[in-house]
Amino acid sequence: MTDRLIRALSADGRVRFFGISITQSLNEAYLRHGLSPTSTAALGRAMSASLLLAANMKRDQARVNVRVSGDGGLGLVYADAGFDGTVRGFVSNPSFTLPPLEDGSQDVSQAVGQVGFLKVMRDVGYGEPYNSTVELVAGDIANDVAWYLASSEQTYSQLMLTEVIDLLEPNAKSPVKFAAGILLQIMPAATLRAAKTANRSQEDLIEQLEACSDRQKFTTLLSQGKEIADVMLELFAEMQLDILPLTKDVKFACPCSFERMLAAMKMFGEEDLQTMIAEDKGAEATCHFCGEVYQATTKQLTNLLTELRIQTKA
Repeated sequence: MTDRLIRALSADGRVRFFGISITQSLNEAYLRHGLSPTSTAALGRAMSASLLLAANMKRDQARVNVRVSGDGGLGLVYADAGFDGTVRGFVSNPSFTLPPLEDGSQDVSQAVGQVGFLKVMRDVGYGEPYNSTVELVAGDIANDVAWYLASSEQTYSQLMLTEVIDLLEPNAKSPVKFAAGILLQIMPAATLRAAKTANRSQEDLIEQLEACSDRQKFTTLLSQGKEIADVMLELFAEMQLDILPLTKDVKFACPCSFERMLAAMKMFGEEDLQTMIAEDKGAEATCHFCGEVYQATTKQLTNLLTELRIQTKA
């Protein structure tokens, strides 16, 4: 089943919906980073949130970073997603884990911590990126991102993020059975449209959305093997959703490369490069985002040192 982003509107256009499934992408992150069940769940939620936030941008090169840093054992949970459907991320302490909760879900809130900050960076594809920071209110990432939208963008939002991770099988390569999210937002000027089209106040609309936003039912429907579009239609049946034909495939992807790694090594300067050549007999670098390991030989470092000296003289 391909990871996918879908969009929808309520029948009267008052609310927009974004749905995301990232099961394959999260399994890829699990394998690349050696994640524990708890860190897998936390990173999955951050990846889903960043993709959902990026979905409302306009340019293919636009990106959103979501950084969650609390006083729990996970440290920094970092996800980076693009409007093009690519996503990547990492956890500072990938092996940290906690016992699952009574319902079998991962205790992300405790692992992240309730004291800390959520930082969101939006790069619209031109000019300077926009940065916003809010204090954590729950540590579960979903409620924290919803609070960010309400406080930083004055947009009423509901965000549901869920996953099921099964690591009972030794050396499992695909422990994530499913990971998905739904973001719904009341459109600007929705109060006026609501009054004209449905004779309902914004408070009534919010009450209806909150009643439909049942995370447990969301998880149950996904457990039955239903696609994200079918889940949204059933979960928000009262809202008369129209699924838009604007779907997008999602995948775990990182733009790192050997060439970029070599270019970054120039920043070490001549002295450090000489040490790598004489003492280390080469160099090794690991990408934080995807775990890819790059190795440079002494010959490659020598060529890099020569280039650096020529640039310095010029």
